[in-house]
Amino acid sequence: MGETKPSRTEKELLYAQLVASHPGAGLKGDTIPYTSLNGHMYSFLSKQDEVCLKLPESVKSKFIEKYKTRLAENYGIVQKEYVVVPNTLLQQLDELKPYFAISHHYVSTLKPKPTSKSKKKD
Repeated sequence: MGETKPSRTEKELLYAQLVASHPGAGLKGDTIPYTSLNGHMYSFLSKQDEVCLKLPESVKSKFIEKYKTRLAENYGIVQKEYVVVPNTLLQQLDELKPYFAISHHYVSTLKPKPTSKSKKKD
């Protein structure tokens, strides 16, 4: 029996629920929903309808092995810090939430990136 693949809309809803479950996290982006902290993106829903998380090296390899998944790839480029969240795990938010929290905490330890937006002067 094959795995049922959720639609893009279903994935957007599940991803939004995941983000809403974490204090301090907020969804950004119009066409590509994502989360970021201090200028570092730590999760997103790709154009290929894959939810991806940025995880520290120590957690990333265990996650890939445990959930039989892979690194994220966008526009033909492997994103070495991001893992693809399998559909089955995305549908089990209670099991996924700790990994989202790890991702959020991980980027909070990184040096903030300077913002590129220029501030308007009156």
